[in-house]
Amino acid sequence: MISSFIVALWILLAPLQAQAFPATVEDFFSRASLNPYTDPDPTWAVSATINGQTFINKGLVAFGLIPSNFTDSTGDTMGGIGSAIALKSGTFTKTSGTTYTGTIIAQPDRGYNVVQTVDYQARQQEIDFVLIPFYGPGNLTFTTALNTLQLTYKGTTLYYERNGTDTTGLDALGVRPQMAGFGIDPNADPAMPIASASYNHLSTDAEGVAFNSDGTFWVSDEYGPYIYRYSATGNLIQTIQPPSAFLPYTNGALNFTSVTDPTTGRVGNQGFEGLSLDPTGTTLYALLQSALVQDGGSDKSTSRYTRLLAYDITQTIPLLVGEYVVPLPQNSKGNTLAASEAHFLGDGIFLVLSRDGDGHGGSSDKSSYKQADLLDISGAIDIHGTVYDNATNPIANSGTLVSGITPGTYVSFVNYINDTQLARFGLHNGKPADQTLIDAKWESLAVVSCQDPTYPDDFFLFTASDNDFITTQGVSGGVPYNAGLDNDNQFMVFRITLPSTPRN
Repeated sequence: MISSFIVALWILLAPLQAQAFPATVEDFFSRASLNPYTDPDPTWAVSATINGQTFINKGLVAFGLIPSNFTDSTGDTMGGIGSAIALKSGTFTKTSGTTYTGTIIAQPDRGYNVVQTVDYQARQQEIDFVLIPFYGPGNLTFTTALNTLQLTYKGTTLYYERNGTDTTGLDALGVRPQMAGFGIDPNADPAMPIASASYNHLSTDAEGVAFNSDGTFWVSDEYGPYIYRYSATGNLIQTIQPPSAFLPYTNGALNFTSVTDPTTGRVGNQGFEGLSLDPTGTTLYALLQSALVQDGGSDKSTSRYTRLLAYDITQTIPLLVGEYVVPLPQNSKGNTLAASEAHFLGDGIFLVLSRDGDGHGGSSDKSSYKQADLLDISGAIDIHGTVYDNATNPIANSGTLVSGITPGTYVSFVNYINDTQLARFGLHNGKPADQTLIDAKWESLAVVSCQDPTYPDDFFLFTASDNDFITTQGVSGGVPYNAGLDNDNQFMVFRITLPSTPRN
């Protein structure tokens, strides 16, 4: 499979190869005089202040992609990988003054489902990269820009539930009764979302991912919405069920389907999108994509107030220790820009990726909001263990927060669709709808130190898109499909300055 990826990139970069493409990317930049700069242009800097701390966005520094028709080692189209990413522990290395290498773990969601959900086994993809940040003046061509972040597929880890049974991306039309083990209670685990009574496989729409130091990892799911812990080899170990207010009930019965909204609980396809561990690896945070039904979530104009949960995972049974209200941004029409990812930075501050659904592969070509913003919960009221964990007590009515609840503070930060920054890498926002159009769905964040002694508080912010498996040459479960459009998996890297606090 690695060879097919290289071939795809070889075709994509044909114009450069015709010009005697150099042996190394670093050599390419040197010959072309494109990268003699080691620092971002200070005129690009955009600062944001939250809780008395100043954060700086120094701009876009790298871009890469995985072609839409690339297949992984199982033979399935490799798509949706921007649903969650993480940098594999211990792999990020500065190999020279301008070059970095490392490994990305990318987790797709539930597979190609433009027409309907499919029997797609949840998984993660391992991708090696070479990063050579571009800080120079002027604009690169699109094909040249691809040299700034080279991506090489390494392998796939599939997810299994109990008894080695494959997970599935099929809509959760059934409910499995409580069974011993695997749960938040030592004697029973929560009722689980399954495809159907006749197809007893755990329905999984995997979104967030966070890794423990022992190699096990947490996965947040939209169907439940639950949080699952897996072994390093992808076998289910444990399940976290959130408070009852989060669970999808229809007329008093659990109803995990994503097709229709329940009476109370999470809105369909609006489960736990964000997942992050604190730097000590002791607290796990999960962010709901938008408001619960009873909090106004069924209407985009009233779905602003979502919730963030905090779990102490040092306990054998993870313990809920915090719950906070998050005020998501809204567009000019007053509609909520739902959250697609969250990343804990420290001191009660998070990056939250909020966006619209426009761009390549989206509702329209022109996007108006895609940002990694700042969230501070240090002054927010903790509502865990209160009446609000019961669905009969909403935190908001018709989009208005209940009196007495102090939400977190939300501040604009990294703008993905800045025209100047996109143009530097041969990209654009709006027509034409070609390969250089910014993707619609950006859903992942990862942060790592630049290892620059001159700027010790500078970090690279990696982000990737969920292309919805959209390709004209797709394969799912051995069956070919044509989505009518080729939508690559895009990756961007920004350089940001964070205050001097511990980072994960």
